[in-house]
Order: sequence, then structure tokens, then C-alpha cells
Amino acid sequence: MDEGRAYIETGILEQYVTGQLTARERYEVEAMAAKDPEVKQEIASIELTLEKYAMVAARNPRDILKDEILHKILTKPLEAKSDKIMQKIEPAIIPLHDNVYEAKIRKLYIALAACVALLAITIIALLSTRGELGEAKNEIIALNLDKQKFATEASYLKENNTDLQEKNKIVSDPDWKTVKLAGTKMDPQANMIVYWHPAGRHVMVDNSKMQLPANDQDHQYQLWALVNGKPVDLGVFDVKADSTQILLKMKEIAGAQAFAVTLEKRGGNVGPTMDQMIVMGAVGI
Repeated sequence: MDEGRAYIETGILEQYVTGQLTARERYEVEAMAAKDPEVKQEIASIELTLEKYAMVAARNPRDILKDEILHKILTKPLEAKSDKIMQKIEPAIIPLHDNVYEAKIRKLYIALAACVALLAITIIALLSTRGELGEAKNEIIALNLDKQKFATEASYLKENNTDLQEKNKIVSDPDWKTVKLAGTKMDPQANMIVYWHPAGRHVMVDNSKMQLPANDQDHQYQLWALVNGKPVDLGVFDVKADSTQILLKMKEIAGAQAFAVTLEKRGGNVGPTMDQMIVMGAVGI
């Protein structure tokens, strides 16, 4: 596997596109993309996938949200609260008999009352705005959760799409052999498909076509190749109801006359437990 492909399979490009990397990590990704055209093309592919998904899953804010906020701010019962504040102010009586000074005092009272009323209005408006900001904060939190969910789903869609493309290549390539494994007396309804490339020694299990009972925590399924009458271990795998991976890569083998699967202890066994063989299939000529 070349450096570019290995770098792509780390999953860092999905984090780069969805804005989850630090500035230093983003610089490293951009440097890698400038050096390797395959990395640059993969970034463009991820961005296109996210864009398509966003067009389908886009959710706009409610159209009337702005009008509701303005309505709540402008229709608060400010006058009643302002009057109560003003009623609490008991102006002191200043024994001045000069009309000029009395006029100035009246003006000061009027100015003071206006300031108190303005202060009351400002406080009420701030309290109202605080409530609206709380609602906006909740909206932002919901959007961030949607963003995280979107990034996860986008990563799954990309991985799923890659497996589908790889499977299509395998099925259409005559150099790959499709081996169908049928159920034994242990489970006659069980079946699965193994793809084998003799020249390249590659072995893939089709997880989307697998009809095996889900295994527990203490056991795993083990794939075997029958080579000149002797079983050769090709690795273990789990069967889960919620599995999203389409292709499972197993150990390589150059020659085989048949494939079989047994249920073994977790981690596998040095040899197959014959009474636990669940499926088996011969390689067609």
C-alpha cells in the first residue's frame, strides 16, 4: 500500500473536511494533499459527498423565529414596572421659595424620573434578551449535535460507498472467484459468500450476504481453506446484527480446493472443530 492510500485510510481526511482538526493538523493535511494528488482527489470526493448529504439533510431555522423574538421584546409590560419603580421614589421637600430654584428642582425631578424609567426599561429588555439568548444557545447546541451526527453519518456513507465500489469491481473481475458456502447439519439455513483472487492471494468475506447466527462474546467464527486435504487458518470474524461493514478482509491464500467456517473460542483455534462447522463450499473450476 503506498503512502497516500495509507494516509487516506487513517480517516483524518473526513475530520479535516468537517473542521475537527487543529490548525497544525490541518496544515499537515494540506501539505500532504499538495504532495499527493490522490489525497487531494480524496478530499474533493469527501467534500462532494458531504455537500450531497447536506442538500438532502438540510434543516433551516423556523421562518417566524425572528418575528417571535422581536414581538417578545417589544410587547413586555414595561410601563407598569416603570410606574412601580417611580412610586417608590419619595422626593425630599427642599424649603426654597425662589421660583427659579423651584423650576430647576422640578426639571431635575423630571430628568431623574426619566432616567429611572429608562433604567427600568433597559433592565427588563436585558432580562428578555437573556431569555432569548438562552433559547438561541439551545439552538446552537442542537446544531452542533446535528453537525457531529452529520460527520459520523458522512464517514459511514463514505466507508460504505468505498466497500460497494470495491465489491462491484470484485464481482465484475473474472480473476476473482465467487465461492458460495452452504449450511451443514449444524445449521442447514446458514450460508455466506467468499471472494478469492488466486493470483493476488486475496480473500474477502461478503458481510452483506452473510446468513450466520450472531456469535457471543466468548466465541468467533473462523474461516478455513482446504489445501490438499489440510485446513489452513484464514482468520476470525464476528457476526453482528448492526454491522455496517460490507467486506471483511481475511488472510491471504494462493491455492484452495474449498472454504469452510467453524465456530471457535474467541481468538480462533489451531485446527477446526469439525462438529462446529456451520458452512462449507467447494471452489469452482
